[in-house]
Amino acid sequence: MDSTEDQITADVRAELATDPRLPYPDEIAVEAFGSMVTLRGTVGSFAQQRAALKNAERTRGVVDVLNELQVRLLDDDRRLDAEIRGAVLQRLAWAPDFEADFIDVEVKDGWVTLKGDVDHQFQSDSAFERVVRVRGVTGVTNELRVVEGL
Repeated sequence: MDSTEDQITADVRAELATDPRLPYPDEIAVEAFGSMVTLRGTVGSFAQQRAALKNAERTRGVVDVLNELQVRLLDDDRRLDAEIRGAVLQRLAWAPDFEADFIDVEVKDGWVTLKGDVDHQFQSDSAFERVVRVRGVTGVTNELRVVEGL
């Protein structure tokens, strides 16, 4: 590794260490190859995985981030798929910026898939952001279609 890669690695580790959303930043391995960073290890939620990725992406000198982080829920955070689906539907129903009636939610092993139609891209993005914070979610696939004139 050259000194630039060492500096990028150190800077990413520093970003991870200062984020309160990441209770165990030392459990995330960081490796730089040029301006590309790879994150490996295990985190306790999908939200923590996203936080680690965002921290790495905003670090000076980083052009791309390869995500190899695994989400492993602790027993207290595990939920049945039906519970997760209910929580996601409730979270979407509370959203003031779109009509949740046009969104269907499927959950398999904690992985949420959003399907349906929305009027604008910001509504799709908002739905995604609302879902990632639901306890028990291990990942999200956003298949919402933006259809003008719904």
